[in-house]
Amino acid sequence: MTGKNANTLETLCKEFREHNKINPSDFETYQVKRGLRNPDGTGVMAGLTQICNVHGYLVADGERIPDEGKLTYRGIDVRDIVNGCVGENRFGFEEVAWLLLFGTQPNKKQLDTFSKLLGSYRELPEYFAEDMIIKAPSKDIMNKLGRSVLALYSYDDNPDDNSLENIMRQSIQLIARMPAIMTYAIQVTRRLYDKERMYFHPLGKGHPTAESILNAIRPDRKFTDEEAKLLDILMILHAEHGGGNNSTFSARVLSSSGTDTYAAISAAIGSLKGPRHGGANHRVMQMMNCIKENVKDWADEEELEAFLARIVRKEEGDRSGLIYGQGHAIYTLSDPRAVIIKEHARYLALKKGMEKEFNLFESVERLAPRVFAEVKGDKKVLCANVDFYSGLVYEMLGLPSDLYTPMFAVSRIAGWCAHRVEEVMTGGRIIRPAYRSLVHNREYIPLEKR
Repeated sequence: MTGKNANTLETLCKEFREHNKINPSDFETYQVKRGLRNPDGTGVMAGLTQICNVHGYLVADGERIPDEGKLTYRGIDVRDIVNGCVGENRFGFEEVAWLLLFGTQPNKKQLDTFSKLLGSYRELPEYFAEDMIIKAPSKDIMNKLGRSVLALYSYDDNPDDNSLENIMRQSIQLIARMPAIMTYAIQVTRRLYDKERMYFHPLGKGHPTAESILNAIRPDRKFTDEEAKLLDILMILHAEHGGGNNSTFSARVLSSSGTDTYAAISAAIGSLKGPRHGGANHRVMQMMNCIKENVKDWADEEELEAFLARIVRKEEGDRSGLIYGQGHAIYTLSDPRAVIIKEHARYLALKKGMEKEFNLFESVERLAPRVFAEVKGDKKVLCANVDFYSGLVYEMLGLPSDLYTPMFAVSRIAGWCAHRVEEVMTGGRIIRPAYRSLVHNREYIPLEKR
């Protein structure tokens, strides 16, 4: 923006800054739990759930004690789910979606029926792709996902019915359709912004979700079974993470108001886009590219540590002061999702001749806690989170960086829908926290006297 409007906007922003200051100490004075966090960093208890449990520390005498991370879906350790699918050499995302929605492990007949139902719902409504995606491209795929999900309301004959039967139908349709929206959106973005050729491969009805995605994204539609099953593992790990994470809580907040499924899920997508949430996996890769360009010898830990210190001091990278992919609100010693992804990333890196790049990631993971402690005096226990290695695996699978966070959304929608159903069926009250006003009463001044 230039010219008169730019000057006006600058003046307006100056007006805002002068009259809208809140002293950080006021949050402590009034015991406001910023970010709905307790003083010790734990989350404020806002609800009950049977869907997922995230364990990252122990509490003794009121203090947090670091512990190995554990993630369970409906009481089942996610590592056992992944190992079970790997051991039986089969795909697992569809099974996880069933588990999260219904609370039980499906038998073979139930899983086959559910998988076929998902396949039957993959096709988007007639003219939807043309009208909502192709004719209205977006530079950011996450925004396109959110807009498209919201637009599906208009294609639903019964969008506002919040009965269990209707919400379940909408949820299963959204789980099935999200990959199609994503793959259409990336093609349109490539054509408009990258000037590349556009191609549309329909998502096969009889394929597992991970296979359908690779089939739609790859120009030649070729991929190995190993690649598809690795993508499936990432989808399993991204499918759910409790009711307190920002995007799921957003879905629950909107659901508590009685709004429709499409509004609730589009809000969750908007939340996940943020770099403090799901968008961090893309920021990790941008940060690592910056490190590669500026650190001459990746194996020189002194040089690497010095550059990481410059990142924390806001002298390099995006000047945020963050080492993306390090640290978590709950996990302390380890993020179980990152541990699993790292195992597969190491194997894939060896296979693709990318050991040097993997070793760089591992070095950053090892050095980050020390750098934070030295630069900021912060001795908080840090571990690599799910975002740190997931972008690397996506890159090695040949997915464009624009799809890293959308892939997160395509997976997490299973958890979002499960939490929406639970909130509508068991919550029973609109979520409404309080904000304390710091404004003092004052007299109204007539316009001509101001």
